[in-house]
Amino acid sequence: MTLSYSISGSVLTDHLLSLPLDHESSDGETIEVFAREVAAPDGRDRPFLVFLQGGPGQEASRPVGRPSSPAWLARALRDYRVLMLDQRGTGRSTPYGAPGTDPAADAERLTHFRADAIVRDAEAFREHLGVDRWSVLGQSFGGFCSLHYLSAFPDSLDAAYFTGGLPPVGRPVDDIYSTTFETMRMLNARYHRQFPMDSERLQRILELCDAGEVLGRDGSPVTRRSMRTIGNQLGMDGGAEAVHYMLERDPRSPAFAHDFSAMVPFNARNPLYAVIHESSYADGVVTGWSSERVQPEDFKGDSLLLTGEHLFPWHFEDCADLRPYREVASILADHPWPQLYDADVLSQVDVPCAAAIYADDPFVDRRFSEETADLLPGTRRWLTDDYLHNGLRSDGGRVLDRLIGLARGTA
Repeated sequence: MTLSYSISGSVLTDHLLSLPLDHESSDGETIEVFAREVAAPDGRDRPFLVFLQGGPGQEASRPVGRPSSPAWLARALRDYRVLMLDQRGTGRSTPYGAPGTDPAADAERLTHFRADAIVRDAEAFREHLGVDRWSVLGQSFGGFCSLHYLSAFPDSLDAAYFTGGLPPVGRPVDDIYSTTFETMRMLNARYHRQFPMDSERLQRILELCDAGEVLGRDGSPVTRRSMRTIGNQLGMDGGAEAVHYMLERDPRSPAFAHDFSAMVPFNARNPLYAVIHESSYADGVVTGWSSERVQPEDFKGDSLLLTGEHLFPWHFEDCADLRPYREVASILADHPWPQLYDADVLSQVDVPCAAAIYADDPFVDRRFSEETADLLPGTRRWLTDDYLHNGLRSDGGRVLDRLIGLARGTA
């Protein structure tokens, strides 16, 4: 299906393909995968840039307004037409919804929702559109997809841009999560230096959680450990301020419940993000609830330390809407995931690459990103502390312009 129309001065073309759930079994179940092509009116013949969204389990951005939003899109459209891929299970692609009656069957199905399957979907769109080579822009998890693209189909790419998403190659998943706790400890200390009055507020709120007096939007009590997951926001530009403004509120108020629900990283609005989250980092390993196993002692129990993008088994107990997915998530935690990246291939790719590496990113560690940049020949990196993990969202025009310039050797 193909449909074209205009929004805010851009020409949008919708594409919907029926693709195999398992790309290795073309005669099996099929799913629909959606992608939206965005072009300037005079740029419909420009080369393609494929946007790979963060996540996993997040749909692509929806272009709105004039100039185009998200902010990076206006910069992209000067040089490219952009293909916004709704990764399988999200947006207008066949959604991942409520689990079925057989958790093992659901878990098997979800083994086909990682970066490797998403890249195969992108390749199907490239062939459908009759494109020989195109470029990719990977934000966060989208960068993991982009690196797999370079590993599996380097001849399909003209350039690869990474923002907060140049992943480790061949690293044990426990190493990865251990470093994220280190960075979160630093971001907690930075937060309390910026807002020294909030230590007492946070202590009081956590005590009220222990007493069952803080309720979520669904009316259920919020546990101490769930409340501490608002630390996910400390990894985002503007996130520390958002946490501060929430802690100012009366913790028994509807406004507090609303803000808390919007801040927690894992919830039923996007169950896919929770259920397959740790698998994103599994480069040929079993994850085995890595965050739970490597959690440092000072983050446990009655700690005041806020946690980040750390998934724990208790998420599927404390969040009522996630409880139906508990068995599926448990099975996937024991799944032996195949390798995502081939270091030998990556060390020989002849594709211009540029990476924005955020120095204090608590989700994708800068040291591991720099290791991967060293592996990729000709990669130009931009190590910066100007932004946290969401630099593409907070200052997208500047970030993408810098990456394009780096890849072309003009920055």
